[in-house]
Amino acid sequence: MTWNEFLFFALPSVTLWLSAGILVYSRINRKVTDVLMITGIVVFAAFIAGLWIGQERPPMRTMGETRLWYSFFLSLVGFVTYKHWKYQWLLSFSSLVACVFVCINILKPEIHSKNLMPALQSYWFVPHVTVYILSYAMLGAATIASIIQLRKLNAGFPDPGLYRLMDNLVYAGFGFLMLGMLMGCVWAKEAWGHYWTWDPKETWAFLTAAAYLVYIHARLQKYHPKFTLWVLPVAFILLMITWIGVNYLPSAQHSIHIYK
Repeated sequence: MTWNEFLFFALPSVTLWLSAGILVYSRINRKVTDVLMITGIVVFAAFIAGLWIGQERPPMRTMGETRLWYSFFLSLVGFVTYKHWKYQWLLSFSSLVACVFVCINILKPEIHSKNLMPALQSYWFVPHVTVYILSYAMLGAATIASIIQLRKLNAGFPDPGLYRLMDNLVYAGFGFLMLGMLMGCVWAKEAWGHYWTWDPKETWAFLTAAAYLVYIHARLQKYHPKFTLWVLPVAFILLMITWIGVNYLPSAQHSIHIYK
């Protein structure tokens, strides 16, 4: 399978996810919403698996390929957390954002080569990228929860359940984030001879991890709720710079993490 077949999987997935995100608010049997969401995830996963086989390498090299994984994990994490905590908005949010990344891939096709650079030809490649994208999905959901909680707090009606949701998402997301960073260090040692070189990508990754540690510390020490809640949007901005923005920084143009 190649990217030429992407549209035949993307459109059904987008339709199913958006339908689930809308129907979750209706009185229709919740099993219908579950079936729509699960079917969309399975269809999208089938394309990723087919692309993996067709390209004879993990589809994780280009930005378009990582958007595939972000859409997949965001829809999966959103569905699982919705089933556990019953927040309807969480399913709608995850569905919508997953669809946005799918649409970006439709409107902005990229050149996808079968070849991988020598540095990427490592067994650390798949787990490193996978746990990072999974953490991004969880931390993105936590960020939206913090924004909703800020609005509720300003209105004088904070939701205690949202704090538990944010904490669990951040703990799990931060755990995957650190796991990805540790895998990256071991991989860097094998590929370039150093665990850590303060490359621009590494520097921003460190800042991102530090920001989420600030949130965890603030929650444990019971800092002012507004300060604590604002940490998550700031941390997510740092995460987006690490993932996407650093590629456009002048200092990163000769980075070992920029693959062209």
